[in-house]
Amino acid sequence: MDAMTKGKVTDLQELENIAKKIRVNILHMLTQSGSGHTGGSLSAADIAVAIYFSKMNFDPQNPKWEKRDRFIMSKGHAAPLLYSIMAEAGYIPMETLDNLRKTESPLQGHPCCIKLPGIEVSTGSLGQGLSVANGMALGLRLDSNPARVYCIMGDGETQEGQVWEAAMTAAHYKIDNLCAVVDNNELQIDGPVEEVMGIQPIHDKWEAFGWHAISIDGHDMEEIMKALDEAERVKGKPTVIIANTTKGKGVSFFEDKVEYHGVAPSAEEFEKAVKEIKNG
Repeated sequence: MDAMTKGKVTDLQELENIAKKIRVNILHMLTQSGSGHTGGSLSAADIAVAIYFSKMNFDPQNPKWEKRDRFIMSKGHAAPLLYSIMAEAGYIPMETLDNLRKTESPLQGHPCCIKLPGIEVSTGSLGQGLSVANGMALGLRLDSNPARVYCIMGDGETQEGQVWEAAMTAAHYKIDNLCAVVDNNELQIDGPVEEVMGIQPIHDKWEAFGWHAISIDGHDMEEIMKALDEAERVKGKPTVIIANTTKGKGVSFFEDKVEYHGVAPSAEEFEKAVKEIKNG
């Protein structure tokens, strides 16, 4: 993709093809490193691809460009997804993906803004991303900057109290240049979200906190695009997209398997998974 087309892909099939490439690269990175988070990186791939390549304005040659849209991967353990997108977008060479989690590598186990230009903020301590997104969005508004802020959270992450303090803050200040996404794959490291600490009815809760809430199939690119378009049109309140997803999406033997939350594929699993993704 050249610099003029970044963030401007609107063809659904092209976005789906990019998502397939991203999934293959995620699995390549994880297999190479022998560690990392498989399930949640795959579950959020479709909506992250849509945000980056259909909506966001950015310049990989100038990561601090003032008019850029901001992206925060609050669920920082999904770093392989973010790194794969950044490589596809031109921030880093593809071969850099071979260095996930290696000593001195810019591709740390969780995103690090000091080591890798293009990362807006270091994340991984769950619950903090939305607060940071609020601050960024308010700062942009104070500067009359038209840029938008996107923040992807995990569903288990919303068990953190700070998320709801941030939710109240965003609604109170009518931060409408902010779009949050909950990757609602219903599994976290300790098991099903509803068994660990139930968060339902999640759509109604966000609405009660003063947000415009949209619930979608987080793997249906048409629904994702419509939701992102709708979020841009909403004024006077922040928007949250509840993306109902499948942990490990794209690989049948990873899907809905809590044990693959933080387990990397074996070499054999990788080969089998790539064939499945490419033929899917």
